[in-house]
Amino acid sequence: MWKIEPPLENIGGNLHFGGADLEDIAERYGTPVYVTDEARIRRNYRTLRNAFLRRWKRFRLYYAVKANNNIAILNILRQEGAGADCSCVTELQLAALAKFKSADMLYTGNYNSDAELSYASGLGITINLDDITILERLAKFGVPESICFRINPGFGKGGAEKLVFAGPDAKFGITEDVAIKAYAKAKKLGAERFGIHMMAGSNALETAYFGQVTDRLFQIASSISKKAGIEFDFVNIGGGFGVPYKPGEKDLDIERVAQEVTDRFKKRFEGSGNIPYLYAEPGRYVVCDSTVLLSRVHSIKRASKTFVGIDAGMNTLLRPALYGAYHQMYVVGNLNSRKKEKVNVVGQICENTDILAKDRELPPIVIGDLIAILNTGAYGYSMSSNYNTRPRAAEVLVVNGKDCPIREREDITDLLHRQIIPGRLMK
Repeated sequence: MWKIEPPLENIGGNLHFGGADLEDIAERYGTPVYVTDEARIRRNYRTLRNAFLRRWKRFRLYYAVKANNNIAILNILRQEGAGADCSCVTELQLAALAKFKSADMLYTGNYNSDAELSYASGLGITINLDDITILERLAKFGVPESICFRINPGFGKGGAEKLVFAGPDAKFGITEDVAIKAYAKAKKLGAERFGIHMMAGSNALETAYFGQVTDRLFQIASSISKKAGIEFDFVNIGGGFGVPYKPGEKDLDIERVAQEVTDRFKKRFEGSGNIPYLYAEPGRYVVCDSTVLLSRVHSIKRASKTFVGIDAGMNTLLRPALYGAYHQMYVVGNLNSRKKEKVNVVGQICENTDILAKDRELPPIVIGDLIAILNTGAYGYSMSSNYNTRPRAAEVLVVNGKDCPIREREDITDLLHRQIIPGRLMK
């Protein structure tokens, strides 16, 4: 079992988070409920930003909105100075509602529709294109002053969950030969400033990987510069900064990662006439460990295995069912127990993949216990659904030990919203 570290605290055998009593929060807000510590988000953001900024002054961090799109969290990151990395029109709209300026937004969609391209073009933001054919369609709405393409560097790294977004089977990005043609065409169409982007994988914990993939991006960028006759105003290395989920995994050495990447920038650009910005697009690193998911035990079945049934399932937290992802768990009011039993922690969804923990050793559990599921701030609520007609969870923000709601729990009215019943069916 992991030892309990801040913002988690063991106070008299009870789990606290960010100074707040989790059992108290569950009693007042119900379960399942996502609980986020504001201070942790700010700390994570500053740790990553400062590691790079100390080494390369022309650095910008754009938060990946898809990781956690709650508008309260977007506002926290805007206050910290982040930009917004948006993957769709709705994320652009959320960023605008959170008061991000157009100049502080990036749009990285894939397989975009004409309607999406038209909307993004109208905002005047930097658009990161996934293929040369999208440039041709974007041109119908006007070519932005600044244009960028997503590169497939040919390899990537995806941590234990194999979240690799580069290579021959990846649906993302363009190869070097296509990129040369794409930038040449963008220049011919009137683009004046250029960026280059990659996002080769997610949740990488190997520091050397970030230097290796940056080297590859620079090789491709150098070829493009010579053959297309352009210079790059910014180089976007994407995200992928990993977070340890399993016991025994080590934290990513973000200082060394920043050193690996910026050393290559200095070697490539210092002393040259063109000093580009370095962009990064973290999501998971900023918000993952800022949040715990609380869920109540409602049923225990002792069969070939012991199944502990809780009120959060794959509809609430999809990652275990989708990726086989591991999330550490604690029994909130039983932290000091020396006894353990092996159980499967399962949800209430009508799928046998609805297993949040398999053969997990936990303290003896009884009906009514509260389970805390860690590292749920990234791709937790944002990947949740109404499958099995279940309303989605509430969200609570902890600020200096005090809690406040940032999303109400859904109910039947939310599920009925926008449904239309023809009059003949009402008779």
